[in-house]
Amino acid sequence: MRIVFAGTPGFAVPSLHAAMGKGDVVAVYTQPDRPAGRGRGLQPSMVKQAALEAGIEVRQPESLRTVEARKALRELQPDVMIVVAYGLILPQSILDIPVHGCWNVHASLLPRWRGAAPVQRAIEAGDTETGVCLMRMDKGLDTGPVYLRSSVAIGPNETGGELTERLSGLGAQVLGDGLGLLRIGLLPSAHAQATEGVTYAHKLEKHEAKLDWSETAAALANKVRAFNPWPIAEAMLDGERVRIHGAIAVPGGEGVTPGSIVGAGREGLDVATGHGLLRIRVLQREGGKAITAADYVNARRAH
Repeated sequence: MRIVFAGTPGFAVPSLHAAMGKGDVVAVYTQPDRPAGRGRGLQPSMVKQAALEAGIEVRQPESLRTVEARKALRELQPDVMIVVAYGLILPQSILDIPVHGCWNVHASLLPRWRGAAPVQRAIEAGDTETGVCLMRMDKGLDTGPVYLRSSVAIGPNETGGELTERLSGLGAQVLGDGLGLLRIGLLPSAHAQATEGVTYAHKLEKHEAKLDWSETAAALANKVRAFNPWPIAEAMLDGERVRIHGAIAVPGGEGVTPGSIVGAGREGLDVATGHGLLRIRVLQREGGKAITAADYVNARRAH
């Protein structure tokens, strides 16, 4: 089975390994190297690194909309193309080339959270369940029929980074199951997505990191979890801008001005919100590193 794989971040690497275990991955497509780190040097994607380690040809076109891109893919004669967090739009002319189409591993229970940031939006919304879907791509945004799906509970304190890692492994399992069926000549049954319950997971933006203390503690705690490890929630606290890495919602704070610190102890800093208290457990001062709330209080007292 000739497989072409397209993916870019670490989330896609387990799926690449799953594809390698089910067929012949004849080429890997990934985003062009991008500037990263303090030196802003060009850095290869994690998928590129994994492909090179496995001795697989890597291709990094800026676009798949050209005649050359179509010709190059057609020459690979793919039975199926697997797409996992690739980051480029696949036009219909590309989707039509593989014998069995292009399959996508998507980190949500479609049709909920179509789009770029399904893991973070699920946490931000307070969802208690999510999962992964293996779907056949069409010209819409995550609108294609679903072959297989698997659901998991979202932990009450689970961060965006932690859930992404879990779903990365689950996505690889679901992909392996689908490719295993295809390898023995059984195309998985495709089920059209429901027309109700559609939501869109818009790309995360840096400005969203700024917390508004007038929101409820529950909503703020969800944002802190969702935005870890990026962009990391930030807020003004006692006149100082801090980044908040870990926090939970607790009762209390009625009648207190939102943003006021109402308690500080080993358990954390309790800050009044529009409803309830946000107990900050781990935070970061400007120019510093992430520390516990207790260490933060001690440092403030020392000055």
